[in-house]
Amino acid sequence: MPSGKGSKLLRYVEHRLRVTLHDGRSIIGTFLAFDKHLNLVLSEAEEFRTLRKGGSALLEERTEKRSLGLVLIRGENVVSLAVEGPPPPSVTGKVSAPPGGMMARGRGAPMGMGAPGGPPGGMAPMGLGAAPVHGVGAPGMMPPPPPPPPGMGGMPPPGMGRGMPPPY
Repeated sequence: MPSGKGSKLLRYVEHRLRVTLHDGRSIIGTFLAFDKHLNLVLSEAEEFRTLRKGGSALLEERTEKRSLGLVLIRGENVVSLAVEGPPPPSVTGKVSAPPGGMMARGRGAPMGMGAPGGPPGGMAPMGLGAAPVHGVGAPGMMPPPPPPPPGMGGMPPPGMGRGMPPPY
């Protein structure tokens, strides 16, 4: 396995990540993707800003939260990354067994307007018997094309076919 920065970041895909930006904001979201420029894609992202009021002496400091959703963060603005939490259990892709401990058994059958499930008895549907249907199948099964109109003789008029343009 390569030991570049990309492979180290890959292990944190689907984790909750805190991204600190150059202007002091922090964005927390589910890490989905990145590229060679460290551009990041986060889902369910929330932005946190620290607002300070006061002149030379600090009078009041408060944190403002804003919900962003799906965001793309330019890598040039990223100062640091920190893992906030593991991926949620529903994202792991594992199918859990129902409470009885066994998976349910059944028979798959097509539904709706898709492929027909076939009529009972295994017989072919009407019109799809053993004989070929006219107009369906390989080109060898189709009738020959109609002859050219009278006077054409199968050759295009001069200057209307393939080849070099006429000399001027």
